[in-house]
Amino acid sequence: MLYLVFSIVFAFLMGIGVVIIRMKAQKFPVNEKKIILPPFFMATGALMYVIPYFRLTGLEILECIILGFLFSIVLIWTSRFETDGTEIYMKRSKAFPIILISLLVIRTVIKIFVSNQIEPGEVAGMFFLLAFCMIVPWRLAMLYKFKKVKKSLVK
Repeated sequence: MLYLVFSIVFAFLMGIGVVIIRMKAQKFPVNEKKIILPPFFMATGALMYVIPYFRLTGLEILECIILGFLFSIVLIWTSRFETDGTEIYMKRSKAFPIILISLLVIRTVIKIFVSNQIEPGEVAGMFFLLAFCMIVPWRLAMLYKFKKVKKSLVK
């Protein structure tokens, strides 16, 4: 129980940190590297699956992939770019912090429900995979939108 409370508090603190960082990042121009690199850095976390304690069943993997993709759709819809001269910026969305916090709340409710039935290592593995499956499609969509905006600047 203490693990669950600690992990929820920690997740909310991290979520607030992400919202603050994302809002500050919108003040700086975006480039391909800034869009592509975060999923690569995050991918190193998959090394947790080397340890049997974190491994998932096929059904858990499928659930995480589907839920991560569904969560990414919301982020894709709200991520837009705007130009200022020759620079491209993420367009500030008032809904973005609300969406991130809402996704965090939904994940927390799911975590509370799932943690009663699944070992903590598997829960950690599931939520890493869910986050990764949410970030990759979002970043790929951002890259596609970015290239489209960049191409329109060249013309």
